[in-house]
Amino acid sequence: MLNPFKRALLERRIVYGGWLALSSPLAAEALAHAGFDFLLLDTEHAPADTMDAVAMLQAMSAASAHAVLRVTENAPPLVKRAMDAGAQTLLFPNVNSAADATLAAAAMRYPQDGNGGLRGVAAVTRGGRFGLLPDYLLTANDAACTVVQIESAAALRAAAEIAALPQVDALFVGPADLSASLGHLGNAGHADVQAAIAQVAQVAAAHNKSAGILALTTEQARRYRELGYTMIALGLDTQWLLTAARNALSAMR
Repeated sequence: MLNPFKRALLERRIVYGGWLALSSPLAAEALAHAGFDFLLLDTEHAPADTMDAVAMLQAMSAASAHAVLRVTENAPPLVKRAMDAGAQTLLFPNVNSAADATLAAAAMRYPQDGNGGLRGVAAVTRGGRFGLLPDYLLTANDAACTVVQIESAAALRAAAEIAALPQVDALFVGPADLSASLGHLGNAGHADVQAAIAQVAQVAAAHNKSAGILALTTEQARRYRELGYTMIALGLDTQWLLTAARNALSAMR
């Protein structure tokens, strides 16, 4: 069981993606054919439940874009369901300490060789092609890719300790929540927030880890790339839909 996206993160190659907030399998399928390296299936701030996630994973399976699933919270039962549904790479919100990051990584992994894994074992799941992958249980841990969000002042203080964990594959900044936590709600462009964003990229690079972030414009994306970010989401399906619709309407009125 392989995960080429994990390899790309470990090698700190630049990968571009998009954010799926509509919880729509059709939107996921369409964007999966658009050339992105990854698409983020959101179950924290989007209404998707487990079956919605399964449908989106199925829709994306015919294209090359890698599915990254953001779980609702850092909770082993939710992680187990996401992994059994077929997700290999998970994004964890609100990881504020090394202990939080350790829990996230453990929840993604079966107990093996004293690794502290917490994932429950089921023989027939979509993740293991319904039992048709005979080596799934022995290879799933290596394919598991753990991306944790740095989106609070506490997480910022613990970023180096989190990045040092070998089970963590990437740090991903949440600019909106980080702004709020730093006292600048709704103002990700504030100098304090931008300094924190630059700091996370530096910490990740110092530990040879990828740094990820969501950009809302190509100008932002280029700036983040210059700071050292290599996992860059270029926007959201809702944003693209509404921008195109409003631009077309504005051009005619």
